[in-house]
Amino acid sequence: MSSKTYNIGLGNNDTLTRKKADSDFILFWNEQAKNLSWFKTWDKTLEWNPPFAKWFVGGTLNASYNTLDVNLKKRAKKTSILWEGENGDRRTLTYEEIWLEVNKFANVLKSLGVNKGDRVTIYLPMVPELPISMLACARIGAIHTVVFSGFSSNSLRDRIEDSGSKIVITADGGYRRGNIIKLKEVVDDAIKDLDFVQNVIVYERTKHGVTLNKKDKLWNELMKNAKTSCEPEKLESTHPLYILYTSGTTGKPKGVLHGTGGYLTHLHSTFQWAFDIKDSDVYFCSADIGWVTGHSYVVYGPLMHGATQLMYEGAPDYPDTSRMWGLIQRYKITIFYTTPTALRMFMKFGDSIPNSFDLSSLRLLGTVGEPINPEVWVWYFKIIGKEKCPIIDTWWQTETGGLMISNLPGLETIPL
Repeated sequence: MSSKTYNIGLGNNDTLTRKKADSDFILFWNEQAKNLSWFKTWDKTLEWNPPFAKWFVGGTLNASYNTLDVNLKKRAKKTSILWEGENGDRRTLTYEEIWLEVNKFANVLKSLGVNKGDRVTIYLPMVPELPISMLACARIGAIHTVVFSGFSSNSLRDRIEDSGSKIVITADGGYRRGNIIKLKEVVDDAIKDLDFVQNVIVYERTKHGVTLNKKDKLWNELMKNAKTSCEPEKLESTHPLYILYTSGTTGKPKGVLHGTGGYLTHLHSTFQWAFDIKDSDVYFCSADIGWVTGHSYVVYGPLMHGATQLMYEGAPDYPDTSRMWGLIQRYKITIFYTTPTALRMFMKFGDSIPNSFDLSSLRLLGTVGEPINPEVWVWYFKIIGKEKCPIIDTWWQTETGGLMISNLPGLETIPL
C-alpha cells in the first residue's frame, strides 16, 4: 500500500485553523460566524446551559437572505440550479430567478395568513419548487418541515399533526421509475379530518388531473399576481428554521428542531472545508431534500456559497443503469456526492457502464450515509474517479444537522 496526498486547494492555513479550533472553540466559531451576513451582530457567542446551547445570542439574520440576496450583486445571472426530471424535462434557474420566485412565494404564503413562527409542511418531489418553498418560509420566519415524497399518508399525517402545520405544499404527482406517484391523493387522505390545516398549495408537476377541494389552491394561480418583493424578516439567531423528523422506524417519529444562526454558520464552514467549493464547480449531491443531507448540502450549504448544482428527480437507475453517469457527462459535474448504498448498486451493474461515459470533469468524490466498505471505496476511486479524485467520507445525522466527521483532502494522506 502506498500513500498519496491530493491537494485540491487546502493548505497550511487549514492546519492553523484546526489548532485555533482546538485552543478556543468559542472564539473559533465566533470568527466563522462572521462569514455570514447579519442584520445585527450578536451580543454573546455561546450561552450554554447543558444540554441546551444558544449560539450568537442577540444577533439577527435571515437564511433566505444569506442564500440568495448575498449572491445578487456578483452572481445574479449565474446558474444556481440545473434541474432534470426523470422523464427528461430540464430547467435552468439563475440566482436572480430563484430569488424572484422565493420573493413571490413568500408573499403568497403571507397572503394565506402564514406568519412568523407558523409551521408549513412541504411534501414535494425533487423539483425547484421544493427549495423555493423552503426559502420562502425562511424569508418570512415560518418554520418548514419537509416530508420525503415517498412517505405514506399515515407518515405524512403524523408529521403534519405533530408540527401543527397550517399550510401543506404538495404537487399533483411526481415521477418515480416511470410511474406517477399521486402525491395530492396522499395529502387528501392525510389531512381529511385535520381542521387546523387551512390550505393545500398544489404545484402541477405531472398534470395528470386531480380533484381540487375547498382548501386547495394551485401554485401557478397564486403566483400569477404575487408581488415580486418581500423584505426578509430580521430573525433572532436562535429562531427555528426547520423541523425534520426522524424516520420513525423504531416508533413515533421525533421532530428535530434546528435554529438559524448556529446552523448556517456550521454549514457555511463545513461545506467550504469538505468540498473546497469553487465558483467554477458544478456540484451534484444525489440526496433527496426530504433527508437532512438534502436540507444541508443541497439547499442551504451550496446556495450560501453561490454554487451551481444539479438537482435530479427520480430513481438513480431509471430508465437504465447508466443514468447517473450520463448526468455527470452531460452537465460536466466536478463534485459528486452520493451514498455507499447507491455505489454498491452501481458496482453490481459492472465497470463497462461507467467506463463508457466521459467522467473526466470530476475532481472530487464524496460519500454520505452508512459507512463505505473498502471494496466499494476502491471501485469508486478507480472506476469513477479514475484514480485522480480524492474521496471524502462524511458523517452526521438528522440531530446534528451538518458534517461532524470527514477526512479533508490536502490535509490527510489517502492510503492506496
